[in-house]
Amino acid sequence: MVLPTPEGLAAARRRMRAALDYAEAHCPAGDVPVAALVEDARGRLLAAATNRREADGDPTAHAEVLALRAAAARLGDGWRLTGCTITVTLEPCAMCAGAIMAARLARVEFGAFEPKTGACGSRWDLLRDRASPLPAPEVRGGVLAEEAARPLRGFFSKTNNSGRFPG
Repeated sequence: MVLPTPEGLAAARRRMRAALDYAEAHCPAGDVPVAALVEDARGRLLAAATNRREADGDPTAHAEVLALRAAAARLGDGWRLTGCTITVTLEPCAMCAGAIMAARLARVEFGAFEPKTGACGSRWDLLRDRASPLPAPEVRGGVLAEEAARPLRGFFSKTNNSGRFPG
């Protein structure tokens, strides 16, 4: 097992703070406050998106899917996002993990764990499934986990009166 470098962890925290700020500033009312950022191998921001399922009436409008689409369009040389990093405030679900694998990202970072639907280690671990013929990206979960869980708890306390975000 290789431990992350202090520089890598500091960079992941920087990206997560940017994603949390983006979620707070741009997530439509009524949508779960999740944001995803995609950076290229040089650290240049290619795309940022928030969940928009409710706003768009689209079950696939998760922050990750929207950010991947925008990043591929910005690169303009196909759909492969080789060498890129996606930073997401909440652990990706199975649909988003599949899209991340298909896009060939190098790294996935997420904040809050999602024990109900998380597909990067909590419920399933699709990104590191040895049966997959696709290359596995590096995965770093729990980046600023408590900070990432706070807005989710606040959202769910308003929408389901339980105040219980599972993460």
